[in-house]
Amino acid sequence: MKPRTISALAREGGVGLETVRFYQRRGLMPTPERGSGGSGEGIRRYGEDDVRRLKFIRSAQTAGFTLEQIRELLALDAGEDRGRARALAEERLAALDRTIADLEQARSALRRLASACVSELAGPCPIIAAFQGDPA
Repeated sequence: MKPRTISALAREGGVGLETVRFYQRRGLMPTPERGSGGSGEGIRRYGEDDVRRLKFIRSAQTAGFTLEQIRELLALDAGEDRGRARALAEERLAALDRTIADLEQARSALRRLASACVSELAGPCPIIAAFQGDPA
């Protein structure tokens, strides 16, 4: 495929133009030199590697990795350090497990409050009271 402009890169990567620029400022995406000559003089051009890198960043973010962790993963890819990449993934999995446990606990509490709201027809709403810090 032929080189593309930053707007085409952003579109292909499923992000906005400013997101690409943000990644460039953070050092996650390279900023190519401006072209010279021809009708596209001064326009930066991006290739397939840039598209793959942008999609990698977005996928890693979707998995919950921070930008700093993504930077490390990108560096590890060049060095083929599978052990460290696996350790980062395991750290992320542990964080997800904690989040899931917290969410399950919140769901259980909310179910109890919703049930109490139906069964207690008199007095203040148990849901509102709980969110206000009042004993239900």
